[in-house]
Amino acid sequence: MEISRLEKLLEFIKNEPNDEFLKYALATEYLRLNQADKALEYYEDLVNNHPQYAGTYYHLGKLYEALDRKQDAINTYEKGMEVTKAKRDNHAFSELQAVYRELIGYDEDDDY
Repeated sequence: MEISRLEKLLEFIKNEPNDEFLKYALATEYLRLNQADKALEYYEDLVNNHPQYAGTYYHLGKLYEALDRKQDAINTYEKGMEVTKAKRDNHAFSELQAVYRELIGYDEDDDY
């Protein structure tokens, strides 16, 4: 019998419970399996316990959007932009900025 990807990841996390990449991989796998509640647990664990793991912010924000938690998504994108700017991760920053602006309805052509 073939061991599923989820089972492998769960086995790995037993040995490395604080590994941020494994937590991220588990969140992504749970999301792929349409288990948003479990994905949310791992993504929220990452932003709370591994706030420098920049990849989390985009995916957690998108999950919040899918769950109709707009303000949580906005807050997540804002925090992610802070983290990625401080890390000088321009690619991740620009991705977060784009989804943030889309969510808040920002239009560069608007006169503010």
